[in-house]
Amino acid sequence: MTDTMRSHGAPARGPSAAAAAVTTGSANALMRLTDPPMRAVQRLIGAARMPYVFLLPNLVFFGLFVFLPIGINIVFSVTGGTALFPAERPYVGAEHYARLLDCGSYLEAASCREDLFWRGVGNTLTFTVFQMVAMVLFSLVTALVLNRPIRGRGFFRAVYFFPVLLSPVVVALIWKWILQRDGLLNAVLTTAGGEKILFFVDPGWAMFWSVFVSVWAHMGFYTLILLAGLQAIPRDVYEAAEMDGTRPWRVFHRITLPLLWPNLLVVLVLVLIRSVQVFDEVFVLTGGGPGTATMMVVQYIYATAFANQVQNFGLAGAASVLLGVVLFVLTLIQLFLTRRRAS
Repeated sequence: MTDTMRSHGAPARGPSAAAAAVTTGSANALMRLTDPPMRAVQRLIGAARMPYVFLLPNLVFFGLFVFLPIGINIVFSVTGGTALFPAERPYVGAEHYARLLDCGSYLEAASCREDLFWRGVGNTLTFTVFQMVAMVLFSLVTALVLNRPIRGRGFFRAVYFFPVLLSPVVVALIWKWILQRDGLLNAVLTTAGGEKILFFVDPGWAMFWSVFVSVWAHMGFYTLILLAGLQAIPRDVYEAAEMDGTRPWRVFHRITLPLLWPNLLVVLVLVLIRSVQVFDEVFVLTGGGPGTATMMVVQYIYATAFANQVQNFGLAGAASVLLGVVLFVLTLIQLFLTRRRAS
């Protein structure tokens, strides 16, 4: 009978077709089950307010895990003592903020009451500047190369994006295994007759490798943004420039950069925000050392609240609020640039 049906053109129902039928039936049953209560809610609050019903679960989770922690953090920043529960902590006002901002000169961390905080600020600024320059430069060059009709272009695009999929802790552990005293790179050097190099002993090299690992781990994401911008540039513009005999550098300077500038601005702001709040990669890679050479602001907050023998939740809360204000301003800049690009 099956052969007869197949000979007359009737489709055979395989396992995939049966699974699709079961899924469709389950979806229809779920729709019939939820339809009456949804219609009742719509009659009660009106069709215009129905979107808020569907947004409510997300808003609840967002409030519990974002707004509530922010509020608790602000409460900690204006209260003192060592108690964990906010109700048991005495109100001290802006005492923690005044302690963080008490400096003889903001350019000299040693003159500040909380010198570790300002050393973290200085290290974060240094990390941010070098990472922004390196990230934008290498991402732009990589995007320009991957936008050309080279052999194996799809493979190389996947290879450059693959580190983005890894956990920052995993990335830091891999590079720590390579760069540590008895790591892979020193093993290769000693096998070749050289001497071991202590990559994390010198403060300058420790900062260099922190920037290098961060760029290696996240460059693929920003390359993808710039590559999308390059592919959105009309080919007619390049063809017209080629017909006019325009030199490649002038084409890049006069055509590619101006048309790619919105994507570059987005990349700059995203890199800036991520650099300011860097913690996990550098902490696992160097532990903030040598000394405090690579200790960032977020590591100071973590150490003050959890790692130190005396846990000062109020001071850590005040530092995190100041950092949050900076990130909020950077986020507003990002939104402004995104809307300006869209318009």
